Amino acid sequence: MEFTAGQIAEYLKGKVDGDPGVTVNDVSRIEEGLPGTIAFLANPKYEKHIYNTGASIVLVNKEFKPLHPVQATMVRVDDAYRAIAALLKLREEMKPVPSGIEEGSYVDPAARIGDNVYIGRFSVISRGAVVGKNVRIHPQVYVGENVTIGDDTILHPGVKIYHECRIGSGCTLHAGVVIGSDGFGFAPQSDSNYEKIPQVGNVIIEDNVEIGSNSVIDRAMMGSTIIRKGVKLDNLIQVAHNVEIGENTVIAAQTGIAGSAKIGAGCMIGGQAGIVGHLTIADGVRIAAQSGVSSGIKQKNEVVQGSPAYQYGKYQRSYVLYKKLPEIYQKLRDLEADLEKLKRGEDQ
Repeated sequence: MEFTAGQIAEYLKGKVDGDPGVTVNDVSRIEEGLPGTIAFLANPKYEKHIYNTGASIVLVNKEFKPLHPVQATMVRVDDAYRAIAALLKLREEMKPVPSGIEEGSYVDPAARIGDNVYIGRFSVISRGAVVGKNVRIHPQVYVGENVTIGDDTILHPGVKIYHECRIGSGCTLHAGVVIGSDGFGFAPQSDSNYEKIPQVGNVIIEDNVEIGSNSVIDRAMMGSTIIRKGVKLDNLIQVAHNVEIGENTVIAAQTGIAGSAKIGAGCMIGGQAGIVGHLTIADGVRIAAQSGVSSGIKQKNEVVQGSPAYQYGKYQRSYVLYKKLPEIYQKLRDLEADLEKLKRGEDQ
């Protein structure tokens, strides 16, 4: 579908700066803009691209003042980043939504399926499962016994949800996500072997959680592994048994969280971070990428970095010295050499 700059401005409650009749039918990055597309400028470092972009329309912040003429029509909004997000969401909502139960899928007679549900080919809905209304289950999804899935949740291809787990409403689980696999529980034996400890708990995922592709959330040994409402997990994340992640926490790719760790609400954790088990992280904590958290963080809104992770400002100052270690070492060697010369002079 095509939209004019005027229609877009009306939808976003913005103002047109240029031709209100120019039309677009796709989106593009500002540095790669093509005619007939809409781009956005939110970060000043990309301003240079607005002067030569091929995009027909560019969303900009209301206070933006161009230094040179801009050929594209600008739509001025309160927040360009949020505005493009709103347009992208609208675009997704306008796509056709599949419905019905496709041939080749299996729904156990003892399962309960809500209204307006889509179940794709080769998916399995096991005995006792409860699937809410408007749920979309794409092909090759496995839903185990007595699993509960809330309204408006989307399970992308290849998602596996083990028995007894609970998924809230409005959640999105991307391809390859595994919910409720066994926690890593083994007891060492006297003969150097390991005996598996049964993992008899489950996983509870609250409402409006999004989990990226190929992430794994293990079931609790006892009780529940809990992902609170509004949590956003990136791809390739491992959440171990009995972990609890607080509301609206966001975690970037390849992070691993060991068993029984408790992470507060509103935290931000960078990619490839590692968090050891049985510790507590306060609300609002920010953990830089590739950090290793080996002890609890009690101070709310603390920012940490490093391995082991410690206060961000101290880490930055320490790293300045760390980079200078080769020079410091050479100076130390020179001082030692000078000292040896002085000693030899005294001996003579």
